[in-house]
Amino acid sequence: MSLFVDPDRCAGHGACVATCPAVFGFTDDGFAEVLVATVPDDLAGFVDQSIRHCPEQAIRTADPAE
Repeated sequence: MSLFVDPDRCAGHGACVATCPAVFGFTDDGFAEVLVATVPDDLAGFVDQSIRHCPEQAIRTADPAE
C-alpha cells in the first residue's frame, strides 16, 4: 500500500501521527507527511485507522497526481 497526504487538505491535527508514528510524521511546517515508501503489512490496520479518523480526510492510498 502506498500513501499520500494531500497538503491542501491537511490541517496538522496530528491524529495520523499519534495513531501510527512509524508511517506518519510532521513536515517542518507542522503538516502530516508519509515517512515510508511502502506500508509494512503489520501496520496496515493502524494506517486504515488513521485514514478513517483523519478530520480533514487528507490521507489517500495513492497520489492523485500519478
